[in-house]
Amino acid sequence: MRAELTAGQARRIALAAQGFTDPRPEVPTMRHVQRVIDRVQVVQIDSVNVVTRSQYLPFYSRLGPYDTALLDRARDGSGPRSRSPRRLVETWAHVASLVPPETWPYLGFRMAQADEDSWSRRVVREHPGVLETVRDVVRERGPLTAREVDALVETAEERSRENWGWNWSLVKECLEHLFWAGAIVSAGRNSQFERRYADPSWVLPPEVLARGPGQPHAPDRVESAVELMRRSVRAHGIGTATDLRDYFRLRQAMAGPALAELVRLGEVEQVRVRGWDQPAYLDPTARRPRTVRARALLSPFDSLVWERARTERIFGFHYRIEIYVPEPQRVFGYYVLPFLLGDELVGRVDVKADRAAGRLVVRRVHLEPEAPPGTREELAEELELLAGWLGLERVEAA
Repeated sequence: MRAELTAGQARRIALAAQGFTDPRPEVPTMRHVQRVIDRVQVVQIDSVNVVTRSQYLPFYSRLGPYDTALLDRARDGSGPRSRSPRRLVETWAHVASLVPPETWPYLGFRMAQADEDSWSRRVVREHPGVLETVRDVVRERGPLTAREVDALVETAEERSRENWGWNWSLVKECLEHLFWAGAIVSAGRNSQFERRYADPSWVLPPEVLARGPGQPHAPDRVESAVELMRRSVRAHGIGTATDLRDYFRLRQAMAGPALAELVRLGEVEQVRVRGWDQPAYLDPTARRPRTVRARALLSPFDSLVWERARTERIFGFHYRIEIYVPEPQRVFGYYVLPFLLGDELVGRVDVKADRAAGRLVVRRVHLEPEAPPGTREELAEELELLAGWLGLERVEAA
């Protein structure tokens, strides 16, 4: 007979697995950053900079005010041209994401499919010479940004002026294809959020390279699926099969057998959660706190909430990002941060960092009907803390 958990138990297990029961340190160090990495395993990257770059916020939500240079060093080593070990490397995981370097080989199956799946796959067929030249330039001269590679490689194709946002040169298309395929990697990003492309040997340790795509010791699809689902289960604490496979964006054909194997091995337990309409899968080693006393503003791209159906199932919180919704049709605002208080999502706030004026602008606040007394005061304190961390002088209503 399968064990049964209450919805509250499942919610607290999920929060603990994501690091929200750990106390915020007085002075966060690299050890605390590493603790978050170990907990969440995947940190989504996004170019939107309304508050700050999205990769910085999950660490702030769990650690409180911390020096973002710690995360930069975890990703870049000791500098943009450093060969020192990284704690994080960028790749296609959930989407464009930071993951521990040891995870990289398990995504090799995706890299191996680049010629069929990458957005820039046409370059393999239409521009093989340019593709080879770009790869050689990066390997010999990198780390380099796309603009720097563009300046070193001559092509006959003019950049299209249509389709703003995807206005890539042929060189950029080649770089993105090679990055997808794992033939080159990111050595970090500069202050303009541009990737610095490099040969994998610049970034990845030998033991990781030895298990990369095409290498004799590379994990096969079955081994990769089992390991990625194992990491997903640990990061979730509890979730449905759909939740778990979404973490690394695995297809059902890979994720289903892998999850069944973890159940067979006793590493995952199938359980029931009251109110859930799907079976749940539990990490038997997950912490099961009786209470959670968290307080945090969350990035729209935080791994706790990025799977919107799971967010609604666990927290009863309907959440959609409205950046791409025309302003008159927005319900809650442009860049809305959910507010976690205790073990519930109790509100949301549309904010913007006005760096020129030194203020954190609060454009809209919405509290949930069940938000407890004092929520508005707790939110005000958290907004003041966020403003201070961002180096802003004050919080102002729009």
